[in-house]
Amino acid sequence: MESDERPGTTLSVEDSWRVLERNQHGRLAVSVLGDPDIYPLNFLAHDRKLLFRTNPGTKLAELTVNNRVAFEVDEINAAEARSVVVKGVARVIDAQSEIDRVDQLPLKPWIPTRKYTYVEIIPTNIHGRHFQLGDEPDRY
Repeated sequence: MESDERPGTTLSVEDSWRVLERNQHGRLAVSVLGDPDIYPLNFLAHDRKLLFRTNPGTKLAELTVNNRVAFEVDEINAAEARSVVVKGVARVIDAQSEIDRVDQLPLKPWIPTRKYTYVEIIPTNIHGRHFQLGDEPDRY
């Protein structure tokens, strides 16, 4: 029996990083006591780490309770899509020398607000997929 399932192809780690470096919006997944949350945010891929800015609130509280996080980026156009998932460890950047360094990077808030807390995600696993898009095949 022939299958019309086309699950996509696996991206290399290098290709996955290129997708991350080309994009600036993704979703952060956190989980505390088995209760998951997902937050859209802007980010910067820099030196094989992901950086974002935030303020005190639920997202920051959750990732300080459980610093094991997942982060996902999709890149979609008319003919193809790529999806990259990073699993890693999040940490608040609190040393002034590090804050001064990342403050020089092109990481600005997505919305018109000031965000004073920098968070870094140190990847432990990265997995990407590439998909050719198209119409559903005929049944017969």
